[in-house]
Amino acid sequence: MNYLQIKGHQQLVGEVVISGAKNAALPLLASTILSQNEINIGNVPNVVDINTLLKLLGMLGASYDRYNNHVKISTVDINETKATYDIVKTMRASILVLGPLLSRFGHCEVSLPGGCAIGQRPVDLHLKALEQMGATIEIKNGYILATCPDGLKGSTIVFDKVTVTGTENIVMAAALAEGTTIIINAAKEPEVVQLCEVLRDAGLDIKGIGTDTLAIVGTNKKLLNFKEFDIIPDRIEAGTYLCAGAITNTKLTITNVIPMHLDAVLSKFQEMGFGIQKDDSTVTILPADEIKPSHIVTTEYPGFPTDMQAQFMALATQANGVTIIDEKLFENRYMHVSELLRMGADISLNGSTATVTGKRNNLNAADVMATDLRASSALVLAGLVAKGETKIHRIYHLDRGYEDLEGKLSNIGAQVKRFNE
Repeated sequence: MNYLQIKGHQQLVGEVVISGAKNAALPLLASTILSQNEINIGNVPNVVDINTLLKLLGMLGASYDRYNNHVKISTVDINETKATYDIVKTMRASILVLGPLLSRFGHCEVSLPGGCAIGQRPVDLHLKALEQMGATIEIKNGYILATCPDGLKGSTIVFDKVTVTGTENIVMAAALAEGTTIIINAAKEPEVVQLCEVLRDAGLDIKGIGTDTLAIVGTNKKLLNFKEFDIIPDRIEAGTYLCAGAITNTKLTITNVIPMHLDAVLSKFQEMGFGIQKDDSTVTILPADEIKPSHIVTTEYPGFPTDMQAQFMALATQANGVTIIDEKLFENRYMHVSELLRMGADISLNGSTATVTGKRNNLNAADVMATDLRASSALVLAGLVAKGETKIHRIYHLDRGYEDLEGKLSNIGAQVKRFNE
């Protein structure tokens, strides 16, 4: 097992090229199950979660070729509809094959998902929606057994709460259904928007893209004709590197981004005293005269993303005063707190609220353990400003979502190395 060693108190300088968005690539790769043709996809990040999903698609019968950051994939010859536990257990996003498999073949078996332990992310909303579309769902031996011999039927789906993967799954299920599906309270994240746009460009009649109400006219099992496309930039990776510039209070530029996707995050940086410069595809963060405390509330897009909460908590340890963080989306997403406390942070928890009392240069190096993907990046950020050499263990979490993290950090002046335990 690998760990990262980070030497603190290093000055960062330069720019970071942002990779494609993992959370956009996963549903888009799953959506290729709906395609009648081979597809070229660009800007695909080389991270473990993507490789896991490609392996799963290969096990189902798809063929693919990966070169640099491109994937050429064909699902025309898929002949298996069971997503086994051995592969699904490592990644919750595997549930995204449920909708397209069921819509195309009328039956599938998908293991209940695993992945990050950041609280419950139940698939009940997915299953309830599929049942409304005519599917019969049974949970047996840890598998979701879904059947609809006569095909899925269009229906009006009202999500009780906003669900990103739920929206994506039902959009894909509706694509090959018979009739029109209306999704009310749909997620509006950029990753959902790109999925809808790619399906629209493949010939699907879909309206309301980017709003909370989607209308999809199914093709009645006629496969789609996908066009070549590129994955959008990863807004969470972008925000993480901007936090690296912020926590070290240095000027740092990120390129290959869509600044509009970062509006809530950039606004919070400005509130904390940092300058922001941006153009069509770059953002530069400028040092603050004083890092100010803030109040952060996580919520659905376009609000502040839960996937940036841990990184901003690390940043808040360096602010001059008390920062309040309200985690509204996941009940167990403060597992990084105990590790930051090991490094000298002053953080107290009360339910879903964290109170961070910050002070510049207050962290000391320690051996810490990553507990989930974004918590891992918070520990990396803390290590950049801690006194001494921080060792971060169980970094396989990082590898699930950050492409060449130590390479990108080294290129901007960080002293970070990977070792075997």
